[in-house]
Amino acid sequence: MNTKVLKTGKVFRRIRNCESGSALVETALTFPVLVMLIAGATEFSRVAYASLEVVSAAKAGVSYGAQTGATTTDLNGITYAAQHDAGNVTSIQVLSANSTYVCSDGSASTGANTDCSTSHMEQTLTVTTQATIDPIIHIPGLPTTYTINGQASQLCLQ
Repeated sequence: MNTKVLKTGKVFRRIRNCESGSALVETALTFPVLVMLIAGATEFSRVAYASLEVVSAAKAGVSYGAQTGATTTDLNGITYAAQHDAGNVTSIQVLSANSTYVCSDGSASTGANTDCSTSHMEQTLTVTTQATIDPIIHIPGLPTTYTINGQASQLCLQ
């Protein structure tokens, strides 16, 4: 019996000192964390890209609308320019395209030709866009959709 106890003790010491399976155990424990980090980075990148597209769409819309006085009121043309600039974001919408008028000397203007007697009138077009992004991975506690807003303003040609 004494020899069996010694042999069993040697076996346990040998197993305890062996490190051949430790790398596999470490990999199994860290792999889920690595997958979650990659998934989170991918989702963050998608939202960041969509926000760049929404702002770029607003810039395209305001660029089209600021060409002439007639295109500042062409909401269909502004919407067309914005939607075709952000072709990868299917839920893009143009919420508003507003013109504001001021005199170059800083006084207020309603847009009438007689408002700025000592200076010239300046028209600024502001386009606001919006898109809703649905994430691929739905994590409990985080929103199921993200609403992204974009806005651009430009001085119009007179």
